[in-house]
Amino acid sequence: MAKLSDPENSPVPKYMQAAELGQECKELIPTLPLEKGWITSHFHQYQGFWLTTRILQESTCKVVYLCRDPKDTFVSLWHFTNNLRAQSRGTLPLQEAFENFCRGVSSFGPFWEHVLVYWKKSLERPEKVMFLKYEEMKMKPNFYLKELAEFLECPFSKEEEFKGVVDDILNLCSFEKLSNLEVNKIGKGFLNMENKAFFRLGNIGDWKNHLTTEMVEQINTIAEEKFVKHGLCF
Repeated sequence: MAKLSDPENSPVPKYMQAAELGQECKELIPTLPLEKGWITSHFHQYQGFWLTTRILQESTCKVVYLCRDPKDTFVSLWHFTNNLRAQSRGTLPLQEAFENFCRGVSSFGPFWEHVLVYWKKSLERPEKVMFLKYEEMKMKPNFYLKELAEFLECPFSKEEEFKGVVDDILNLCSFEKLSNLEVNKIGKGFLNMENKAFFRLGNIGDWKNHLTTEMVEQINTIAEEKFVKHGLCF
C-alpha cells in the first residue's frame, strides 16, 4: 500500500499495508493489472486501494504536488485526451468525458482520491510533501517560487533576490516563454503526441467557456463532499 496513506486510519487491512508486506508481495505489486486506459506505470489500484511500486514506497525524495480547480482540471484533461485520440475516433463528447471524470474514470486514475491523498500527507508531513494550487501560483508566482526553493532546501540568497534571479527564473518558466520555444512548437514525443499539445492556454477559469450551470453545480458538490471536510477548498 502506498506510504502516502495513514496506516493508523487506513481502511486497508494491516497485512496489506506497505510496512507489513513481504519482499515477494512488494515485487508483485508492479505486476498487477492497470485500470484500462491508464498511462502511468507508477500507480496501481487493488480492490479500491492505491498501491505504488517499491521505488516510490522507499523513496526519500521530496514530493511537490501541483493541482488546480477541479473544473479547470476537467476541461484541460478533456482537451488533452482529445489530443491523444486518433483522428478516426473523433472528439470525445464533453458530456461523456464529464460523467467519467465525476465518477473518477480517466487515463490517469481517479482525480478526487489522488488529490486527497497528497493533501492529507502535506498536512501530516509538510517537510516531505508540498501541496501547491495552480490558481494561487498564478496570482503570486514570486512568493511561491521562493516557497518552493525553501522547501527544496535551495533558498535564494539576498544577493540573488537583489540581482533579480527570482524574476529571471519566473520569466524562463513562464507559459509564454515555454510555449514559444521551437522545440515545443514542432515534433512529437510521448505516445507520438505533438509537443505543442502540452501547451494550450495557461489561464484560470476556462471552464466557464465549456461547462453548463448543472455541470458546475455537480462538480462543486463532489468537491465539497470529497475535500471540504478535510480543509481543502478551491
